[in-house]
Amino acid sequence: MNVVECDVPSGGLLSREAVEQAYFRDSYRTQLSRIELGIIDIFFGIFAHHPLWMKLLLIARNKVASLAGLDTPTASEIFHVEVKDRYAVGDTIGVWPIFALGENEIVAGRNNKHLDFRLSVLKVLDGDGASVIVSTICTVHHWSGKVYLFFVVPFHKYGVRKLMANALTAGRL
Repeated sequence: MNVVECDVPSGGLLSREAVEQAYFRDSYRTQLSRIELGIIDIFFGIFAHHPLWMKLLLIARNKVASLAGLDTPTASEIFHVEVKDRYAVGDTIGVWPIFALGENEIVAGRNNKHLDFRLSVLKVLDGDGASVIVSTICTVHHWSGKVYLFFVVPFHKYGVRKLMANALTAGRL
């Protein structure tokens, strides 16, 4: 089971215009062994199981970002992921507000002074099987967003792949 880089899919809830205008974008795909899973279960299968070292890095990053006046999740929110029975646009899933929600896709993210980002988790039916594509797009507002991404992108790319691979190995996908 592999996690492979791919293009951000067209036809999803992320608009083509937003994808094309993004300063940064990436996308990773893997096969689902549990095709019966709904999009919320897939989201939590990937993003509710950060290794301790990743949680600690996120908390450190958030401390620095909050000193710059940015909206960041608390350490408690990172360590204790709340799972609700139902979700709707405007709710928070994990640590992010939901911007769009469909049967096979969820788009969450955050708007901040330096950049806006969107994270799409898309379930794609492939004949008899299914796969999941996790895409991220970032729109920067000024130079500080570009500086931030310069430092964060290597961790992001490694982290998303690692979370997806861990979810596969653990049988959550």
